[in-house]
Amino acid sequence: MRSSMRHKRFKLKSEINVVPYIDVMLVLLIIFMVTAPMINKNVDINLPQANAKSMQDKKDPVIVAVDQNGQLYLTLGTEKRQPIDVDTMKAKVGAFVKANPEVSVLVAGDRDGKYDGVYQVLADLQQAGVSKVGLMSAPVSDSKNGRP
Repeated sequence: MRSSMRHKRFKLKSEINVVPYIDVMLVLLIIFMVTAPMINKNVDINLPQANAKSMQDKKDPVIVAVDQNGQLYLTLGTEKRQPIDVDTMKAKVGAFVKANPEVSVLVAGDRDGKYDGVYQVLADLQQAGVSKVGLMSAPVSDSKNGRP
């Protein structure tokens, strides 16, 4: 009788308690939802303003952006803007223009950046085989009248 009582006390449970796992997963989900927007860093290019007519193009243009520090960023068609070095930019843009000769190539230079950065990009694009390049600008606001 005594051995049967002892046997009942130490009976093993074969259940898995999943509540702590669910709690941990929910906390991780919240952490990832909060930090995901912070990972995508955008680079703001402060474009100069001008009274220029906007281009109407059927295809998405190739955009080479130069920020204040001279760093290059490339946007090919519908792809996301990505930082790039000069040699890779020349190879990618040259191949893209060779495959799509009617695509527009635009250079976006920061208004507060050095002119030399934009000029170097124009020369590099010429070496890559791009014959027509446009310069991007922002529309003129009424308060500034087109002048900084």
